[in-house]
Amino acid sequence: MKRVLLAGASGMIGELILKECLSSSKVETIVSLVRRKSNLSHPKLQETIIDDFSDYSNHQVLFQNVDAAFFCIGVYTGQVPKQEFRRITVDYAVSFAEALKSNSPNANFCLLSGAGADRTEKSKTAFAKFKGIAENKISNMDIKFYSFRPGYIYPVTPRKEPNFMYRISRAFYPIIKLLGKNASIKSTELANAMFKVGMNGGEKEILENRDILDIVYKKV
Repeated sequence: MKRVLLAGASGMIGELILKECLSSSKVETIVSLVRRKSNLSHPKLQETIIDDFSDYSNHQVLFQNVDAAFFCIGVYTGQVPKQEFRRITVDYAVSFAEALKSNSPNANFCLLSGAGADRTEKSKTAFAKFKGIAENKISNMDIKFYSFRPGYIYPVTPRKEPNFMYRISRAFYPIIKLLGKNASIKSTELANAMFKVGMNGGEKEILENRDILDIVYKKV
């Protein structure tokens, strides 16, 4: 039976990973790090309010005896100033990974990254550069690290799209899907693949869109 740690359960993918964990006989406990309590109640679920996701000095016990950890906190490009975008994308993820390494160094750590993450750290696009920086910093920690780089994520559950481009992408999803296995993925497929790797580990550190789909459909 696994003890799972999750940051970002209120987001599209984090919410689905939480559902996977709650319904799985492999999971005994899931500790969800949140800014505010949800209305969800379940015997397996332990919600803990975190005031600062870049500082876990007072929450080290939450990271102990963890078997699988998922970091799904993120923000859409343009929603916040550049420095805040970096703080959420890099600092939050790295602080989470550092606390995990200190307390549960053998845990499987799954990071929700994104297609185009640039590990050269030279991209002029903030999303690609900061995702690459976060991946590099975590990879250098020598933990069981898996970075998921989905393309366009199609929300299976209808939602209010965050911006115009996402509204367009949703409308044209049938066409985007025709562009190949690296172009898009359903939200449920991404969450399922992350859950599987969290539970069982994986062979690759970097998982592009096609690799994620292969995991879902058991081709690897």
